[in-house]
Amino acid sequence: MMSTYAFRLTAGALSLLSTLPALSLAQSADAARTAGTVSALTPVVVTASRTPQPLDTVLGDVTVIDHETLQNSKSSSLAEILSRQPGVQIYTSGGPQTVTGVYLRGANPLQTLVLIDGMRINDSNAGSIAWNALDPAIIERVEILRGAASSLYGADAIGGVINIITRRATDGESFNAWANFGLGSRDTFKTSMGATGAQNGWDYRLSASKASSDGFDAKTVGSSNHHPDRDGYEQHSVAGALGYTWRENQRIGLDIYNGYIDGDYDGFGHPDRSLTRQQAYSLSSTNQLTDIWQSVVRFGFAKDTIESRSANSSSQVGMIQRQYSWQNNFQLTPSQHLGLVLERLEERPVTANSYTELRRNTNSAAAIYRGDFGLHHLQGSVRYDNVSGLDSQTTGSLAYDLDLNTHWQAGIAASTGFRMPTFADLYYPYESYGPGYGSFQGNPNLKPEKSRNIEAHVRYSNGQASVEATVYQNKIRDLIQGYVCNTSSDCTAENVDRATIRGATLTGTYAWDDTTLRASADFLRPRDDATGKTLIRRAKQVYNLGVDHRIGKLLLGADYQFQTHRYNDAANNTRLGGYGLLNLRAAYDFTRQIGVQLYWNNVLDKDYTQVYGYRNDGSNVFVNLSWKY
Repeated sequence: MMSTYAFRLTAGALSLLSTLPALSLAQSADAARTAGTVSALTPVVVTASRTPQPLDTVLGDVTVIDHETLQNSKSSSLAEILSRQPGVQIYTSGGPQTVTGVYLRGANPLQTLVLIDGMRINDSNAGSIAWNALDPAIIERVEILRGAASSLYGADAIGGVINIITRRATDGESFNAWANFGLGSRDTFKTSMGATGAQNGWDYRLSASKASSDGFDAKTVGSSNHHPDRDGYEQHSVAGALGYTWRENQRIGLDIYNGYIDGDYDGFGHPDRSLTRQQAYSLSSTNQLTDIWQSVVRFGFAKDTIESRSANSSSQVGMIQRQYSWQNNFQLTPSQHLGLVLERLEERPVTANSYTELRRNTNSAAAIYRGDFGLHHLQGSVRYDNVSGLDSQTTGSLAYDLDLNTHWQAGIAASTGFRMPTFADLYYPYESYGPGYGSFQGNPNLKPEKSRNIEAHVRYSNGQASVEATVYQNKIRDLIQGYVCNTSSDCTAENVDRATIRGATLTGTYAWDDTTLRASADFLRPRDDATGKTLIRRAKQVYNLGVDHRIGKLLLGADYQFQTHRYNDAANNTRLGGYGLLNLRAAYDFTRQIGVQLYWNNVLDKDYTQVYGYRNDGSNVFVNLSWKY
């Protein structure tokens, strides 16, 4: 059962929503939620059910960061763009080139599954994501699915799923090309270009980007290992796709992504470098076998490497993953869909450590059902994952939405999730720290982390405004603590913790004439059940406010975010202060092909930190010249 805290949040959300009919919301449009009635402008998403469907019909808490939003954030990293979305918090260790973590609904960064075009890129060696090697300049859109989703995608989807999608052209689309060239503070330089097109059954996409910056001094003065210099980076990325539709509804396709960043950081009192590369390649065949049966066969290969170079040594870690899937989509009736999925995942760590085990295979089967019955909408899924050498996992989810009328909708959902231990947690070889200093060794008896998530939402929407309130509770058990030590300082990993994350998210948009207003508020209670302490690096309240206004060829925009304090340690002894950030932007179109954009980030030059001992960038400016054909 939810606590009094959660019920109060629910009551507050409902009170806010109940005021909507009193607002002057002119130009109301009939909702597009009834069967067969979908707005032509509604985005199509794939993450919520593993099949394309209009966002209006999705069951679940889903946000789409569209191409325009990504393009309007040219001076930001992908993690920074994500942090402006409801339910998302991040930390960076001093700039876009450094170690970065993303908290989705308060879940640990290791508990969120990240995909590129539907292919997993989570590093199961250390559990990290190479966020600094993902460049938004060559990404078409990002889909965020909040809540446990292991019944759709398997391991690591306790907090949800972030799907990074690159674009492919559709048959008949004319040739399109684009380019950007930008300069900014800290001697920052960014450029990107790309082209798409489709003709005679062939479709293609190619995009590339390059960036560099002198950066800023990422460590705070007086902190351990601080070296007084600027920590800069060089980055380049390429993404592409080639497809051929050899007969109607019969297509083969190849997708590639290769991102790289070479960044500076402070080692033991001297400058060091970290070289990070993220690669993802997939080959697929999509075939309409009968009127109701579509088959999608796919092979994917993902590899990430992180090489650390210091004055005296270097080391490299990473992961190779081979992924095979066969998804069968059955359109049982016009309003009922069934998906059956078979998958295999092969994980191979790249490490200099002599792990006691260097391979892990997972065989999976899943079923996903979606049905619309007038005012009632249902989605259910179940999945079985058999992991070599570890416990098998069965997860499920069930969601129900009800259209109260043409504008109002309410829904409830329950789901389960799990995360497998990393190779380092399980198989790290015995290492002695020296006489009197103890040791560390992996624990092959670790159990997977498991979660149970429940949530409910109420949504109001018309042609001009939309407001939504969501409340949720995610209870996680068997949390893995990486260092459990005895009195002799001999350490290993253990399943020792439980956590309960409760929260509420309020979102709203309102558009009139040439102005669009966006707002969101997150209220979070991420608690360690054993100690009652707040989980590290999560703010309990986050507020976002954004506005865009067009005056002819000129577009003006502003975003403001405020976060309350957070703690840097499990004991809640090291407090990181709250902060507010104001970002401004302006864009002017000289012609339909040429435009200029100006970005002023952290206008008030706030000095803030998300990780103890590390700074974030102060006030900075970026100017971009864009061209499109």
